[in-house]
Amino acid sequence: MRGEEDMEETVKEKSRDQVIVRTSIVGIAANVLLAAFKAAVGTLTHSIAITLDAVNNLSDALSSVITIVGTKLAGKPADKKHPLGYGRIEYLSAMIISVIVLYAGITSFTESVRKIVHPETADYSAAALLIVAVAVAVKIVLGRYVKGVGRKVNSDSLVNSGQDAMLDSIISASTLAAAGIYIASGVSLEAWLGAVISVVIIKSGIDMLRETLSQILGQRADSSLTKQIKSIITSFEGVHGAYDLILHDYGPDRYQGSVHIEIPDTWTADRIDALQRKIAARVYQETGVILTGIGIYSMNTKDDEAHRVQTAVTEAVMSTEYVIQIHGFYVDLLQKMMRFDIIVDFAAGDRKAVYREAVDKVQKLYPEYRIIVVMDSDVSD
Repeated sequence: MRGEEDMEETVKEKSRDQVIVRTSIVGIAANVLLAAFKAAVGTLTHSIAITLDAVNNLSDALSSVITIVGTKLAGKPADKKHPLGYGRIEYLSAMIISVIVLYAGITSFTESVRKIVHPETADYSAAALLIVAVAVAVKIVLGRYVKGVGRKVNSDSLVNSGQDAMLDSIISASTLAAAGIYIASGVSLEAWLGAVISVVIIKSGIDMLRETLSQILGQRADSSLTKQIKSIITSFEGVHGAYDLILHDYGPDRYQGSVHIEIPDTWTADRIDALQRKIAARVYQETGVILTGIGIYSMNTKDDEAHRVQTAVTEAVMSTEYVIQIHGFYVDLLQKMMRFDIIVDFAAGDRKAVYREAVDKVQKLYPEYRIIVVMDSDVSD
């Protein structure tokens, strides 16, 4: 069963990689052709905006090359040195593309400022403007296509490349606008428009870089995915709760994680083992997430007094500001011991102080009890 799942996952990864490579090749071809045309037009018309636009097309082609290389490297099979695979390389390639966009924006801004200080008169022709207009249309279509495919296959490199192409279409459109103003009034605004658009590109590059760095650092898992996983787990008979779900990201759509489940205190080890295996199998089948660990919380089922104690403790804990959940509660009435976990909001100024306050409230209610409390973090929805 596991072998079939691994084979199916391998086929999906190959199909995804093929889509990314094919889309990137389309981007390379389109950008190289556009760069050649624009470079020729920019040289003939002495237009700095059109020439810079040609350079931007070459940077887009380079971005597509980086996407292909990154995808190929990320698809390498796991080995002893990297047992969880090379999927995170895609984030590195997306970061490189972000830096290229940022560099292109800075270079364009510098050149635009130079032209503002030392202006040159552009010589626009109907043929040149027609080529630029066609370039605008091509870049819009290409940008939407690449970005759409990137979102479909969850490739940040493609999304960033598509975003870059859309920005290039804005540059080309501004060149047309500047040409129209110059032809109609004789006023040249090309360099000023170039400076403004360069600032937009720089901001876009910074935003792309910030998002990619956040993914590399490890960010909160998507809410819809974590809720889906918990829903699957709690759909099993006997599971009364799923908590402490932690997902580790090893590349786009490559998650491994752990979770705690709450089950009756009367279950035997063999029954728990069977349940854990079923949960792991179904979660993988429906989400692609590999649960490497499923911890157990034992739930009181033998004494009504235990439920009364749990209700009182829950009310006391949840009355503490910044405590957003209590779970994993179990009380041993004979041994005078209780244990549970609490989740303290990251918004709390001093999370440890909140923890101590909650524990003190429970200790005052049950001074004769030994209380074991774990402070959890709000890691998933």
